[in-house]
Amino acid sequence: MLIMAVDLGLARTGVALSDAGEAFAFPKGVIAEKNETALVGKIVAAAKEYGAGRIVVGLPKNMDGSSGERAEASERIANKITELSGIETVLFDERCTTVCAHTYLNMNDVRGKKRKNTVDAVAATLILEDYLKSIKK
Repeated sequence: MLIMAVDLGLARTGVALSDAGEAFAFPKGVIAEKNETALVGKIVAAAKEYGAGRIVVGLPKNMDGSSGERAEASERIANKITELSGIETVLFDERCTTVCAHTYLNMNDVRGKKRKNTVDAVAATLILEDYLKSIKK
């Protein structure tokens, strides 16, 4: 089954997709959308276009494991995605993925506008990689 992951942001949302064997994660791009309703529609459209059987939504917990405002927004958006698409949607802890994405881009000397347009897709890929590892255990 193809699994799609999203790293929700205030202005940009990263998207990644697995292979059918659920072994690898690939960045698919970024959805630039600030309006929550429009964002949900675009996520659902992408999932249907890719043929995703499950959507993983990054859950940005605080470092102590508690949930803050962004985690609550992620839960709300995940519920809307499920309602609109009928596709199973799961929340997955994404602590530190954006920091790791920035580190990865630093190591690969990705700078400027290209970096801004790829960091969210890289973060979504990291979320998906971690999720795939967790379901293989």
